[in-house]
Amino acid sequence: MATVLSPTAQSGEAKRLLADNCGKRIGILIVTYNAITTLAKVLKRIPEDVWKNVEQVVVFDDASQDATYELALGLKAVSGDNKLHVLKHGKNLGYGGNQKAGYQYFIEQGFDVAVLLHGDGQYAPEMLAEMYAPLVAGQADAVFGSRMMKDFGGPIKGGMPYYKYLGNKILTGFENYLLGMHLTEFHSGYRAYSMHAMKQVNLEKMTNDFHFDTEIIIKFNHQGLKINEVAIPTFYGDEICYVNGMKYARNVFRAVYRYLETRRSVKSHPEFEEYFVSYPIKKSTYSSHHMIKEAAGTGQQILDVGCGEGYLAQELVERGNHVTGVETLPPQEVSQKLDTYIKANLIEGLENVRKQVEGKRFDKAVFLDLLDRVPHPEILLRDAHQLIKESGQLLITVPNVANFTVRLALLLGRFEYQDRGILDRSHLRFFTRKSIRRMVEQSGYSIVRQDMTVIPLEVLFPLKPDHFLMRLMHGLLVGATKCFPGLLGYQVFLIARPLSR
Repeated sequence: MATVLSPTAQSGEAKRLLADNCGKRIGILIVTYNAITTLAKVLKRIPEDVWKNVEQVVVFDDASQDATYELALGLKAVSGDNKLHVLKHGKNLGYGGNQKAGYQYFIEQGFDVAVLLHGDGQYAPEMLAEMYAPLVAGQADAVFGSRMMKDFGGPIKGGMPYYKYLGNKILTGFENYLLGMHLTEFHSGYRAYSMHAMKQVNLEKMTNDFHFDTEIIIKFNHQGLKINEVAIPTFYGDEICYVNGMKYARNVFRAVYRYLETRRSVKSHPEFEEYFVSYPIKKSTYSSHHMIKEAAGTGQQILDVGCGEGYLAQELVERGNHVTGVETLPPQEVSQKLDTYIKANLIEGLENVRKQVEGKRFDKAVFLDLLDRVPHPEILLRDAHQLIKESGQLLITVPNVANFTVRLALLLGRFEYQDRGILDRSHLRFFTRKSIRRMVEQSGYSIVRQDMTVIPLEVLFPLKPDHFLMRLMHGLLVGATKCFPGLLGYQVFLIARPLSR
């Protein structure tokens, strides 16, 4: 977090040094909508040292209903300044849409830094150098102006209405808590970004509304990009506010909720879809991944059938095992840490896999939530006889369709597929404890161990696994599942050995 001296307290030499672009290409993005009474003042207030060091000042007019665009063209003509550029959208893109267009413009032009400045004068152009200096120095990937810091007397002294101050504090506290951040303010529109960092962020499906500013913070934080804060003065003039406060607050809550759902792989929301993992590794005890890792041991030759992108296989490798993964995905989409990867059509069984491993047999074969995804799982079980040693084991998990959540839904007349979970829409077969045990035994195996995993609370609740409430609920759920395995068990876990050949 950075603090700065006020512009008036800095010497002329300090201001000049602060504004130095150090060879970086800096652009100022001025977003405008019906700003005819304020735009000229904003441009005039840009310090001379900043004008000398930025390459372009671009006014992006968002299809204003007044003459903002014509005014900007007139100002450019009168000033004769080639650094001033004026662009107008044919239709209103919205606050977020205007920003996306602006950042794309600067990325395509090869700029290093872009500073977001509002054309309504709400944010001080005098602070532009303070905003971009940390980016020029390589100290941050984004710099956010904060009105909640005390350097300029704080927000109330600057004229922020008390209800807005209170709402800002509540929303910022909520966002910090759920996102694990420590910003003093989430809701200032004074921003500066590294365009090299911005290229790493998928802007395409993000909102065009005012909570775009929240979504961009979420993405920078998720991707581990460094954010600095700079104290800025608070100013509230007589400009028209186009933000509906209640709608904005609702959208902020919604954005955080949708991100957390996507990150926990509950549901993939379009604006955050790049963070969705179909089946992330579950860290809690008595989860399917925990049971598989414990049963796999170390120093084993493991065949991971249906390995997906290889997240579990990667952890098995890190435990000292040698893993051969089998999946239908292209090789470039699978973890490179696997010893061997075989692309195969699992619906046809494992005969092709057997040919490619050339007679090799494995200590363990993992069927993690696989038998429910193929039309004829018996074929996979039969073929596995030729791939594991006589002393080898199958490690199997399948969802428990007798779980109380499914029973309750059926009682209410509902049977609807979901993005993930027991009723994942990719499931073709459904099993209870008895039916999966019967199928495995009929396929020539004896059951060594049968257990039930617990409902994954880390997917249901946006709390960290080590949170007191999570540990308490998990402990209670483990005990209850042991008492009522068929009713509360989430998945059936089996260890099976082949019968004597």
